[in-house]
Parts: sequence; C-alpha cells; structure tokens
Amino acid sequence: QVQLVSSGGGLVQAGDSLRLSCTASGLTFSWYAMGWFRQAPGKEREFVAAVSRNGDATYYADSVKGRFTISRDNAKDTVYLQMNSLQPEDTARYYCAANMDNVTPNRRLYDFWGQGTQVTVSS
Repeated sequence: QVQLVSSGGGLVQAGDSLRLSCTASGLTFSWYAMGWFRQAPGKEREFVAAVSRNGDATYYADSVKGRFTISRDNAKDTVYLQMNSLQPEDTARYYCAANMDNVTPNRRLYDFWGQGTQVTVSS
C-alpha cells in the first residue's frame, strides 16, 4: 500500500532552521506532484508548498514564501521542505501529500497523505 513517511520535525528556537523529509513507497513517485501542508491545534489544515512531478515548478503559501523551499529527489522517492527563519507561528504538524494532477494548494485534490511530523518553534 502507499506510504508517505515524514521525518525531520522537532523543537527549535525562533530564527532556526529545519529540513523535513518525506519518503514515499507503494507508488510511482515521479508520477505525482507533492505538497506540504500544516495543521496547528484548533485550526484547519493549510497549504504550505508544492512541487511538480519533475521539480521544475513550485508554489508557496504567502506566509512562507522566501523562507521555505520545497524540493524533491525522484531517485530517492523523497520530497523535502527546507524551513529557514522559523517563527512561533510556524508551529504545527506538517504533512506531506501526493496528487496525480498538478501543483496545487487545494488539499482536496491530494490522493495520499503521510502521518505528519511535529514542528514546534519557541520564541
């Protein structure tokens, strides 16, 4: 079955960096656009970033543009989210997701989801 396994979360201070990874299995990774979403307690899950099948197109939420970078390595079936200049408002559980369409912020178009990894940023 399809699995998306996320890692790399943790507790950091404001201004620090983290790199999240999400490794896929059970699907042909290069057929899927990949996205990162996040969900804070009591809030809806929100779009963070997405990358096209071959990595040549990316899309970011305004709140992370210029600080976060999404990338992928199709040889490793892995998508990454480099997060710099982290702020307390970035605290959330981060989820990777896969969809067979295009780079999109619409979470309803994603077919598969990982279990998430927690990111906590202290001030």
